[in-house]
Amino acid sequence: MTDQNFDEKEIQKREEKGVDEKDRQDAVSSLSFAAFLIWAGVVLLLNNTGKLQILTDFIADLNLPRTDLLFDIPFINTAGWQVFFLGAGLIVLIEIVVRMLVPMYRRPIVGSIIWAAILFGLALGTWKIILPLAIVVAGLAILLRGLFR
Repeated sequence: MTDQNFDEKEIQKREEKGVDEKDRQDAVSSLSFAAFLIWAGVVLLLNNTGKLQILTDFIADLNLPRTDLLFDIPFINTAGWQVFFLGAGLIVLIEIVVRMLVPMYRRPIVGSIIWAAILFGLALGTWKIILPLAIVVAGLAILLRGLFR
């Protein structure tokens, strides 16, 4: 009977510990996902109210290259998607910086770096450049992970 009580207490401790660690590790991911949703909503809202021109003019003033998507994506125009992809790339960069600076939230960031590169590539490049660069970055990430284990 005491063994059964001990086992139940041990299982309960492991479950509580697992929940705490999972919540702690996923806080940054949860915040960045929420930021993605908020950013997407803001871009769509600005598009639907006709105010997206404010952000697209700002990007034009920065002399950033126009994005060249393979096909039209619904809901907003190409300039709107460029605004969204730039904002999403910045959100991922902020997540990377937080993970690097705060020891409690550290975890491998290579995937996030690749994701940021793809988002910025979508915002600033053409598919002729994006796809080869994504393949090169993925290969380098695999190589670096293998070398520094």
